[in-house]
Amino acid sequence: DVEPDHELVAPIYQQIGRIIRRRILSGELRPGQRIPSEQALVEEFGVARETARRAVAWLRDQGLVHTAPQR
Repeated sequence: DVEPDHELVAPIYQQIGRIIRRRILSGELRPGQRIPSEQALVEEFGVARETARRAVAWLRDQGLVHTAPQR
């Protein structure tokens, strides 16, 4: 995988979203499989929780994931 590049024009949340998107399209993450939690994204990419939340929202807006409230 690629680390987010803080010097790129794309926001960090989009860069993270694109990394997760690649994992989905490559089959590393299969349909129905959970993507990493916000906390896991925070730890993996060293970003704030809001950035992780925005990455998940970006994936949802792209139609790549569905989110559900935690039980």
